[in-house]
Amino acid sequence: MFGLNDKHVVISGAGGGIGRSIVAAFQAAGARVTACDRDAALLDALDGVAKSMFELTDADATERAVAAIVAEHGAPDVLVSNAGFSRAETMETVNRQSWDQEVEINLTGSFNLIDPTMKAMIANGGGAIVMTSTVNALSHYGNPAYAAAKAGLVAYMRAIAVENGRHNIRANCICPGSVRTPAWDHRVAKDPDLLPKVVAHYPLGKLATPVDVANATVFLASPLAGAITGVALPVDAGLTAGNLRFIRDVF
Repeated sequence: MFGLNDKHVVISGAGGGIGRSIVAAFQAAGARVTACDRDAALLDALDGVAKSMFELTDADATERAVAAIVAEHGAPDVLVSNAGFSRAETMETVNRQSWDQEVEINLTGSFNLIDPTMKAMIANGGGAIVMTSTVNALSHYGNPAYAAAKAGLVAYMRAIAVENGRHNIRANCICPGSVRTPAWDHRVAKDPDLLPKVVAHYPLGKLATPVDVANATVFLASPLAGAITGVALPVDAGLTAGNLRFIRDVF
């Protein structure tokens, strides 16, 4: 159905909660997956994939890793730039160290991977790039440095879509809302009642799951989305559609 049988898909952040679901979704669609992360232990649970370990913030190491992937498995038909990180959750917790770290990982690190991979894809006739951004890039829901970096990623995605469409490159972003992954564990440890409070803001009355994000990623990467490029797609259970709590509290 998705037209991805035997296509080569490279996925960064493959060992995380969302990343593992993305890997599984592409495998179910028949793709050949190269799973990438910074630590081999993060990839131990993944079967039936090629594995590549490198640190995205090291531009030279990332470029060497991309060259090795292309040499061994061929240029990717699809790149999923999924790695991300956030800890500074409010303006009061943003300092120079947290700002630099979150921009370096979420924006510059993504560029370090996308740029050399995209050049290999262009040389091979094109392909699809899907980046994991966030609803924080579209409106403010906290995590200021992360939001700024991921908004930069959306702008970079649009630049690729506009300037490299002529090379048969499609580029889109997935913008998840709250997704229940281990990234929430430190918040829930501080406030065991946090998740019901979060869910109250979502029109569908639930959080998106890693599988929801993965399914949207597969769609945007597939020929089914062959005329879709330059799009930032919320996968957010309705959060960005409007303010449900405002309606409840005011009306």
